[in-house]
Amino acid sequence: MKKIRVLIVDDSALMRHILTQGLSQDSAIEVVGEAQDPYVAWDKIVELKPDVLTLDVEMPRMDGVEFLRRLMAQHPLPVVMVSSLTQRGKQITLDALEAGAIEIVAKPTANEASDLAGMMMELRTKIKIALVADVSHWKYSEVPRARQKSVLSSKALAESTDKIVAIGASTGGTEAIKRVVSRFPSSMPGVVIVQHMPAGFTKMFAERLNSICAMQVKEAATGDRVMPGRILVAPGQKQMRVIRSGGQYQVVCKPGEKVSGHCPSVDVLMHSVAQNVGAKAVGVMLTGMGADGADGMLAMRNAGARNIAQDEASSVVFGMPKVAYERGGAERLVPIDKIADTVINVF
Repeated sequence: MKKIRVLIVDDSALMRHILTQGLSQDSAIEVVGEAQDPYVAWDKIVELKPDVLTLDVEMPRMDGVEFLRRLMAQHPLPVVMVSSLTQRGKQITLDALEAGAIEIVAKPTANEASDLAGMMMELRTKIKIALVADVSHWKYSEVPRARQKSVLSSKALAESTDKIVAIGASTGGTEAIKRVVSRFPSSMPGVVIVQHMPAGFTKMFAERLNSICAMQVKEAATGDRVMPGRILVAPGQKQMRVIRSGGQYQVVCKPGEKVSGHCPSVDVLMHSVAQNVGAKAVGVMLTGMGADGADGMLAMRNAGARNIAQDEASSVVFGMPKVAYERGGAERLVPIDKIADTVINVF
């Protein structure tokens, strides 16, 4: 079996050593080289031809994001960001996701040294996910920035105030979500989203979406109403459920065990939507590795919801959409740039 060839890019010699040692514990991974800055990294990419790159966000001579933009434009390569949880670190990491990185792994802080083993386990898993990612999309994709005017008639809006759109995504999902929700009008029914993302990043991700969307976007908190014109993003390390309270929909966000390997889990969200919203819901499954959400989406469809999933050609990883479709939860597969219109037309 061919090993996954990994190049580690980090300005810290200690961190490069830790990553090399941790990755080498997996027989499926081979660390073929290290680089302390992007200039050295570029030469080693040409020389060593790695399958996957791990990239620090803050480095001397050229920051990780600028390097990533240049790399993806000339030599697309699956990249996993290894980021600190400082405010600046989170900001740059989200910039990196916009520039083409497909996964995030958070470095433990000094107070969380015991979490190093868990971090390395996560990194090994995400490197394997990165290997099957289609990064060619990042080279050509352009995300719409203009706020959209409403395309729903007043009659359609009146009929959609008690409806909900539930979206699930993982690897490659931050950009896929952006491509979808940035096309939603301000009069759109309420939207709830689970994107697999470490705690500390979801609030900033929601704020970024809010800056480009016609709808209001915020990180969800228990008691938030799901209502027209609002998008709620599940917070990292909390399970989000939709409940009905009187004549309103609300979310409950609580820490909990991982479901389908994740917290937040798309399955948890979609099962709650199936139970409490039923036929008044629309489900959307976007790019991601694994099967999280497939069972929940099937429950939604059995409850009368209309569901779609992203097609293979436009997915970074055609895992979650494929399984959702194969199990019968998604009615059909739709290219990413047609998903927003497809959802709007359901209403």
